[in-house]
Amino acid sequence: MSRSKYKNWTVAISYGYPGVVGNFINQYLIRKRVRLRRIVEKQKALGRIKDEDLVLVEYPDIKSLDPKHWKDQDHYAVLGLPKLRHRSTPEQIKFAYRKMVLKHHPDKRRRAGEKLGRDADDYFTCITRAYEILGSLESRRSYDSIDPNFEDYIPPNNKSSRENFFKVYGDVFEQNMRWSLDPDVPFLGDQWSTIEEVDNFYNFWYNFNSWREYSYLDEENKEKAEDAYERRWMEKQNRAARATRKKEENQRIRQLVDNAYACDPRVKQYKEDEKKKKEMEKNARANAIKKANEEKLAAEAEKQKKIKEEERKLEEERVRKQTEAKKEKEREKKMLKKERQKLKGYCKNHNFFRDSEEERLNMMEQIDHLCVEVNLISLQELNKSISDAESTESGKNIIEQKLHKLRQQVEQEKQKHLEAASKSKSNAVNGSSSGKEKTWSYSDIKILIKAVNLFPAGTNDRWEVVANYINTHSSMKGRSGKECLARAKNLKESELKAEVNQKAFEKFQEKHLNEAGKKNGTTDSDITKRLDGPKPWTGEEQKRLEQALKTYPSSTPQRWDRISEAVMERTKKECMIRYKELVEMVKAKKAINKPNLLYVSFIQK
Repeated sequence: MSRSKYKNWTVAISYGYPGVVGNFINQYLIRKRVRLRRIVEKQKALGRIKDEDLVLVEYPDIKSLDPKHWKDQDHYAVLGLPKLRHRSTPEQIKFAYRKMVLKHHPDKRRRAGEKLGRDADDYFTCITRAYEILGSLESRRSYDSIDPNFEDYIPPNNKSSRENFFKVYGDVFEQNMRWSLDPDVPFLGDQWSTIEEVDNFYNFWYNFNSWREYSYLDEENKEKAEDAYERRWMEKQNRAARATRKKEENQRIRQLVDNAYACDPRVKQYKEDEKKKKEMEKNARANAIKKANEEKLAAEAEKQKKIKEEERKLEEERVRKQTEAKKEKEREKKMLKKERQKLKGYCKNHNFFRDSEEERLNMMEQIDHLCVEVNLISLQELNKSISDAESTESGKNIIEQKLHKLRQQVEQEKQKHLEAASKSKSNAVNGSSSGKEKTWSYSDIKILIKAVNLFPAGTNDRWEVVANYINTHSSMKGRSGKECLARAKNLKESELKAEVNQKAFEKFQEKHLNEAGKKNGTTDSDITKRLDGPKPWTGEEQKRLEQALKTYPSSTPQRWDRISEAVMERTKKECMIRYKELVEMVKAKKAINKPNLLYVSFIQK
């Protein structure tokens, strides 16, 4: 089938058929067109020729061939197949060889009267060599990969190639498809090819896998090697040369495909269509956004209207339900009152099942309590069971059983409340500590106060660090951070801290009274008078004050509060007074080391 015959189908397809059936018909025609085109092109490429129709072309210089240079000869031309070449079938090659043997065999030529010398059959060796190469599949593949008649031509990317794209590049790709390992090679197509066919074509050629291996051009013949080492060296040289040629072939195919893609009018048209499509989509999105905003405003107004309507309906429903609930409540209240009166009336008619007045009053209270505690359903069931009772005694038993269950429930609830109250009370007394409570001695409290001041708020795991410090310096071990926290809170909330300070001062007073009396021989009354004034600073307190003055400079906010916390057992005012005393002492020492200017001026006068 000729190409023009199925080209008309593409024209018909371009107009298309409407609807789902039309789409199906269009796709079917496209597939049929592609299938027929491939059949025609492959038949054309393969050159289907019957053996009896095969016409051999005599090689004009066959008698002048040199057997020494058989590798450089055109084997297809020698066998008379210069036109078919790689399209020749094995049967055709065998047929051509037989014809050439019948014509050029030395014996045949002698019988024909031709005088032959010793070397007269030399060119017949070239015929034999040609058949040895083309008659074997492997050697023929090696020779076909370097076919001397094949032109490694790449059409340039110019105006002429773009104008005659299908003619120029169609022939080139048809020649190069012979190297493909994949037999199903897509054709270039025409201007009516779909974009899917175009993409398939370029994807195939960009991933083209060639079977050309260039072993025919090996310069080193490993058969001539003297040993295995030389053979391996020759094979290495041949592999390197083949890899270089293979790389150049891949670059050539890539350049061919790049030029074709750049000149392809279908790709250009597709890009322009995509650009127009994007512009249309952009405009459509803008219009859609505008329309959506308008619809949104209208929907918002409608939504507000619906919300108000729903709110009105909900309010009406709420009022209705509230009214119904109120009526239901009143109805249940009346029914409950009726059931209570029925139970009380039954008990009253039977003197509350007691003989004495006191017992009747007690039973009356229990019945009242039962009426209050039991709900409507239980009360209805109780009255029904009483009315269904066979005798007064059975009715009495039913009521007493109900009272007994009620008393048990009351006792259980009371027990639960008592247990919960006792548990909360014990937790409040014991704090967060568990097990036996550890007593805090005076020395332990002093160590706690010191640790709290040493590790201020913001320390990582502060109360665990404080507990570790107390366990290290105290005789009582095993205190937890929670215990220390609870005790510190108690110290803040009570006046224990003041008591500790007072005890510490009393200890200090007793110690220094004895030392002062021994050294100076002063009386107890003098020492008491002195101690009645400001409390003296110990060496430890003096060291803490100096360290705190270095730690908290004058730019520190709330400086004297922090210094007093670090010194411990000293107020802010005492620290300030002590600081002033130290400053005056330093100034006095400096004045002693300098000459007294006032005294010198007085002497001069």
